[in-house]
Amino acid sequence: MRFEAIMRLAVLTAGLACSPLAASADAKPGVERGRYLVKVSGCNDCHTRDYAPKGGQVPEKAWLTGDPLGWRGPWGTTYPTNLRLYFAELSEDEWVRRAKTLTARPPMPWFNVREMTNEDLRSLYRYVRSLGPAGKPAPAYAPPNREPIGPVVVFPSPPK
Repeated sequence: MRFEAIMRLAVLTAGLACSPLAASADAKPGVERGRYLVKVSGCNDCHTRDYAPKGGQVPEKAWLTGDPLGWRGPWGTTYPTNLRLYFAELSEDEWVRRAKTLTARPPMPWFNVREMTNEDLRSLYRYVRSLGPAGKPAPAYAPPNREPIGPVVVFPSPPK
């Protein structure tokens, strides 16, 4: 009888440990959704060094820390922002407001970010913030008449 009671208690305890009630009180809803959005929307392709060339095989601890590879075209040279440092300076509400009015130089697809739902933007924010600040700021934008810093991908001028 005593063995049976111990087994029932063990099963009950294991069940509670796996339940949502056992989740950390610090865990914010949407973090996993944000991770998913980062992966499928291509954020890492530019904002994580070597992510695309390595087929996504970059440790998560290095994600979204920017890249010194510049993108040069008629607009000048842009560098992928270190999103972990950027988001560390914003509140969640500030991020949502900025994202809804975002414009950026190529090749950033800012128009896609504007189309995200508020829930998606909040999930993205929560995920990036969960990673914590890391890395260095990206190089500053270089106007068209200034030589870029480091290697660049060169875009041709659009056809006339």
